[in-house]
Amino acid sequence: MDTPPPQAPARYSSSFSPPSVTTALPENRINRPPFSSPPATRLSPQRSLQDQLLLSSSRSIGSPDTGSGVLSSSPPTQFSTPPGPPIFSSPLRPAAVPFQTSPASPQPVAFSSGSTLPTSSPPNFTNGTTQFPLQYTSGVEETIESPYVLFSAHKVLKRKKQANVSSLGFGALVTPGKEINPGPQVVQRDAYRCQNCGAYSNFYSEVLISSGQWQCVICKKLNGSDGEYIAASKEDLRHMPELSSPAIDYVQSGNRRPGYVPVSDSRMSAPIFLVIDECLDEAHLQHLQGSLHAFVDSLPQNMRIGIITYGRTISIYDFSEGSVASADVLPGGNSPSEESLKTLIYGTGIYLSPMHASLSVVHTIFSSLRPYRLNLPEAARDRCLGAAVEAAMAIIQGPSADMSRGIIKRPGGNCRILVCAGGPNTYGPGSVPSSLSHPNYPYMEKTAMKWMEHLGQGAHRNNIIVDILCAGTCPVRVPVLQPLAKSSGGVLLLHDDFGEAFGVNLQRASMRAAGSHGLLEIRCSDDILVTQVIGPGEEAPADAHETFKNDSSFCIQMHSVEETQSFSLSMETKGDIRNDYVYFQFAVRYWNVYQADISRVITMRLPTVDSLSQYLGSIQENVVAVLIAKRTLLHAKTAADAIDMRITVDERIKDIASRFGLLLPKSKLVRFPKELSMLPEMLFHLRRGPLLGNIVGHEDERSVLRNLFLNASYELSLRMLAPRCLMHREGGTFEELPAYDLSMQSNSAVVLDHGTDVFIWLGNELTAEEGKSAAALAACRTLAEELSEQRFPAPRILSFKEGSSQARYFVSRLIPAHKDPPYEQEARFPQLHTLSAGQRARLKASFIHIDDQSFCEWMRSLKLVAPEPS
Repeated sequence: MDTPPPQAPARYSSSFSPPSVTTALPENRINRPPFSSPPATRLSPQRSLQDQLLLSSSRSIGSPDTGSGVLSSSPPTQFSTPPGPPIFSSPLRPAAVPFQTSPASPQPVAFSSGSTLPTSSPPNFTNGTTQFPLQYTSGVEETIESPYVLFSAHKVLKRKKQANVSSLGFGALVTPGKEINPGPQVVQRDAYRCQNCGAYSNFYSEVLISSGQWQCVICKKLNGSDGEYIAASKEDLRHMPELSSPAIDYVQSGNRRPGYVPVSDSRMSAPIFLVIDECLDEAHLQHLQGSLHAFVDSLPQNMRIGIITYGRTISIYDFSEGSVASADVLPGGNSPSEESLKTLIYGTGIYLSPMHASLSVVHTIFSSLRPYRLNLPEAARDRCLGAAVEAAMAIIQGPSADMSRGIIKRPGGNCRILVCAGGPNTYGPGSVPSSLSHPNYPYMEKTAMKWMEHLGQGAHRNNIIVDILCAGTCPVRVPVLQPLAKSSGGVLLLHDDFGEAFGVNLQRASMRAAGSHGLLEIRCSDDILVTQVIGPGEEAPADAHETFKNDSSFCIQMHSVEETQSFSLSMETKGDIRNDYVYFQFAVRYWNVYQADISRVITMRLPTVDSLSQYLGSIQENVVAVLIAKRTLLHAKTAADAIDMRITVDERIKDIASRFGLLLPKSKLVRFPKELSMLPEMLFHLRRGPLLGNIVGHEDERSVLRNLFLNASYELSLRMLAPRCLMHREGGTFEELPAYDLSMQSNSAVVLDHGTDVFIWLGNELTAEEGKSAAALAACRTLAEELSEQRFPAPRILSFKEGSSQARYFVSRLIPAHKDPPYEQEARFPQLHTLSAGQRARLKASFIHIDDQSFCEWMRSLKLVAPEPS
């Protein structure tokens, strides 16, 4: 697709190929052809800094400039001490090498409502550009951080040719639904908005205190405030929340539920429908029953639940019989007929019942499930998953959910359908043949995918989220099921079995807070153009949001609003920037779980600089790596695409080095810029890990990981991209090390956190001492649970001994640094200095020959030299 002209607003499918950037660095930099990003596609699916980096509403607005343009307040990474043995120290030991434990600090974000909000300029004010001095209300010069938005750099280059380097790029990660404590300041009134472009008054707005007019930071027009901003001095304006804090929540709760007062359990009023595969073998069924029993025991007493099982028919369980389990059965070969649905919805049956009234019956239903009896392969069994989801959606939308109270109303928040699947949809609507060799399989798969997408869109329109949790060894045909989950705002997850990890994800899926009717607007200074958006949404139609006279906002219709999701934005400059700052405003309008109308507005500005070294020094490497990875994964739809994208990563690294690196004297090698010292290693993890590499067993697994990564929050994305390695030490402390195979020391225990998987590796010398081994394993297990306590999806936690067959999962994710010469090993892994000569000899002897490149070998193959560890 052609590059959009700088004057045009961004399109969701936009792509860009910026012109070659001429370097202003010394003449020994080499010249290479410009890097070209692959063409962007339409918006694609899928927790930024730690929650301790909160945007406090009482933050000082007159702090001195830090010099770097960034307000630094990031606390060190800590882990709380678990109760009882083993003893577990609170802080981690510092990493032995410059290996960052936490991502770069976040930046302020702005979320703007796309729906109608009353504007505030009275008719007697003219929205013209001011020609007289304004009084600035905030008085801050530093960049203020926000937990909702992370920019790839804290400064923006003024020169277009320097700024628009596609191999490095400039962008942001936006997590509009992130929950923090304390949250943004709350304002229970309409926002003041610019009559010209629709932007909100904000922390950086200049105010004429004599008249109460404020200047828009986006279009520079004057707007009125109905006299609210008239004050004797600018200090008196600080009581206005929107003028004293970069993040504001405008709340309106009375338009749908008059007199509604949120209480702690009201978010649980939305029902959950379990749709259960009944074509399971006995071993899988036993695990599933255990997980389901534990799941319902964990639900709040006022949570309403419905149960459907499906095979060749659909069994919809009726709770009106008291303590007796009974079900209405529908055929699964076709979509449920209108007549049968009317009989269910307007009949006397109760298909959604609160847990306090039906817990015993629910346990009886789960216990009564029986294994599949026919002698058919798992993939060939008739499963009418599509028709079962249709039936669940019809019941959720019908009045019978509240018929016992004599009330017909919609429940608050998003309803959830949790599908527990052990195989593909092979019967009824949206089905595919059980065999891939079927002559019409490609056509039938394409038809099934369209049907599932349509079903998911219908669920989204009715505020129903469909999560599909698959388990077992049978292929579930991910390309067919993924559109259903994605279009409804849900997720599709794969598990090895229906055991612990499946049960935890079932619980966390049901308890996720999800807003609905989400609309995200992005406004930037005229100098900035949004060129691509990746995330769980789609371009909003023009009639979905309020438009203004000169509104150039970029509007996204969100599938759901959750803190586990984020949007990846790519931006470029339209021309050379002459102003000292560029402004960004992100606003999201949505209904929260209490059905209150929330407009979250976050405004941020970044300083502009001429100096390339200042810009490189402000780059946030972790954020850049995640943004690059998401842009790369967007195009890796198949195994062949993944191979092409590995080559793209190589070319990207070479292009960054050619533009910002230094040519070594008397050599053809280029040293990678020291300001980006960690970026090559993180992208090396990308190209050899499960996202682009070949260490996962089935293409379905990589497809699920890819879709999860494209939508995932910053924290989960970072961990899925580059694993975090922690070595257990005496006394229960942990030392963070680079994720190299040199950490596999026989007298140690190591925890490797790779986002969706957490591995615990125990060396042979350690396991020989039973007591010591048990204490180390317990400490590692405690750490693994702490690392993943709030994560969704919950990772599988695997532990194994050195040399076992399962240890390959752990080894394959570590960089094989044992192949490097000793001086390189010691430079990049200084912990080796603590080992005796005998220990180093045994460590060296423990490795076997492999063909995989080490990080240093890969860099040399690209004619590059990795930057020296600082």
